[in-house]
Amino acid sequence: MSTRLHGTCVAVEGRGALFRGAPGAGKSDLALRLLERGGKLVADDQVIIEDGGEGLLARAAPRLQGKLEVRGIGILDVAFVEAVPLLALFDLCAPEDVARLPEPVWEELLPGRKIRAFRLAPFEASAPDKVRLTLSALAQL
Repeated sequence: MSTRLHGTCVAVEGRGALFRGAPGAGKSDLALRLLERGGKLVADDQVIIEDGGEGLLARAAPRLQGKLEVRGIGILDVAFVEAVPLLALFDLCAPEDVARLPEPVWEELLPGRKIRAFRLAPFEASAPDKVRLTLSALAQL
């Protein structure tokens, strides 16, 4: 079973982070900053979510593999990984919409398959570091 979502997914040390938001919300921008810090693109614009047995897997639509839209520049070819275990979903929003100490939220992306969901202000300087720390913490659970 699988589903296709509008978003961007990046692998950081083999762990997947899915960014979701309206056009212009900062999905590709945050992905670009993570790539510059050693992350790898999984998918930009369309992310395919699959049941990986022990958890969810994310991958790109085949025609979009290795393609990243950089606003004001165009669509660029970048290093990518074909699939990654998906650990977290980040809904991108304005800073004032991020709770200081949020209650845990889980979202069901496939029937019976939930993932931790967070709200994140993508244009804050610390946003890439917050993604890295969150993925590291979730991997240890």
